[in-house]
Amino acid sequence: MERFIMNTVKRLKKSNLQSWQKKRCFGKKNNNNRRAMIITILLVSLIGTYLDLIFVGKQMYTFPIRPFPDVFTINIAFTLIILPIFTAVFLQIAKRLRPLLKVIFILLIGLVASLVEQVAEKWGYFTHSASWDHSYSFFGYSIFLFLIYQFYRWLL
Repeated sequence: MERFIMNTVKRLKKSNLQSWQKKRCFGKKNNNNRRAMIITILLVSLIGTYLDLIFVGKQMYTFPIRPFPDVFTINIAFTLIILPIFTAVFLQIAKRLRPLLKVIFILLIGLVASLVEQVAEKWGYFTHSASWDHSYSFFGYSIFLFLIYQFYRWLL
């Protein structure tokens, strides 16, 4: 009788049925993804802040309208709120795209960022020096996003 019970409980090797093991919703892969996302967002915020400090210091552009203008020369709302949120959305979309679409997506964001800067300038949120060319923004954002995505992938 004991032999009969052991044989009926064994899983057939040729069976197509999946194992009845519990699957974890938050496994190692999700934890790595979350950790990589947080580290990348922190890096983006840090780099964005320092780049703004450098360019504002060199008087390439200024932020006439910004939170705490007596304390900060840069727009901390952009570098500490808008840029991190944008980066999280960007990474979520980019990681699902094929390589060619990813490149097109990054270039499209660079183009849109350049256009948004021009609109922000008309609304008074941004002022560029006379020597500024908006193609700098296109190439700058495109290269920045490419490098940020590569860093994110490296962390995974």
